[in-house]
Amino acid sequence: MMSWQTILAIGSGGFIGAVLRAYLNGVISHKLPHDLPFGTLGVNLIGSFIMGCLVAYFMHSTIFSVHAKSFLTTGMLGALTTYSTFAIESFLLLEGGSFFLAFLNMSLNLFGTVLMAGSGYYLIQNFFKS
Repeated sequence: MMSWQTILAIGSGGFIGAVLRAYLNGVISHKLPHDLPFGTLGVNLIGSFIMGCLVAYFMHSTIFSVHAKSFLTTGMLGALTTYSTFAIESFLLLEGGSFFLAFLNMSLNLFGTVLMAGSGYYLIQNFFKS
């Protein structure tokens, strides 16, 4: 069972992550107007990179409490990244007959986020090795 502190940490992080997602999605979509949903892709890539960095950092540092880790990962980054938005945008592209854009969107989100999570992870791991 989760403690009330963990629930509060996740909820607070989720609030911040959701607001960041709306803001960053709007900024990216405004700067890169296109039929491909670059705003969603952008927040997924950014969030994945930060997640990789944090997971690697947590492996080398004990300064963050369980509540702080929950706030940052499950709460903030969980709300920042937008898998359900990505799913419906991809579906709507498919339904609208934009098969190339739909598969490009799915490929960039799937492979891009894994690449960014790994990049963040290895960046921080190498930082601690030096």
